[in-house]
Amino acid sequence: MTDMPDLELPAYFSYYRSPVKMVSTPDGGLVAWRLSIETGGWEPATDLVDEILFAVGGEISVLTADQFVQRTEYRRGRYLQGDGPVFALYETVKAIADAADAERRRLTIEETALIKGIHRRTFVIFEEQLQQAGDPGADPTIATAVS
Repeated sequence: MTDMPDLELPAYFSYYRSPVKMVSTPDGGLVAWRLSIETGGWEPATDLVDEILFAVGGEISVLTADQFVQRTEYRRGRYLQGDGPVFALYETVKAIADAADAERRRLTIEETALIKGIHRRTFVIFEEQLQQAGDPGADPTIATAVS
């Protein structure tokens, strides 16, 4: 991995539509995590760091923390199934989007704001559950830093 002195961590990316975050390690290094659409948890992705940093453009883009949270929750809500409060909230988001689709219209400003707020909540809930399960890539504070 190449030294990137101007890279501010944490850093967030979209890598072929998959959310990736890069964070510092206690020893001053860097570790990357990629969202798993099978589990909703984080898979090690440090092997992608050079490719992401040196190939930004096309299928790789830089995200803000809020964009990262929204992209992560969109994918979790789309690909994961289950029971409990977080999945009920994913269903709420789906119902809002489905209603707009059925009416052949874009989401209203209010609907968009509601979905973003729900995604911030689901991100925190999901990340806290991942932390409790021992996922080293989980970090619920990302969503609270952007609200």
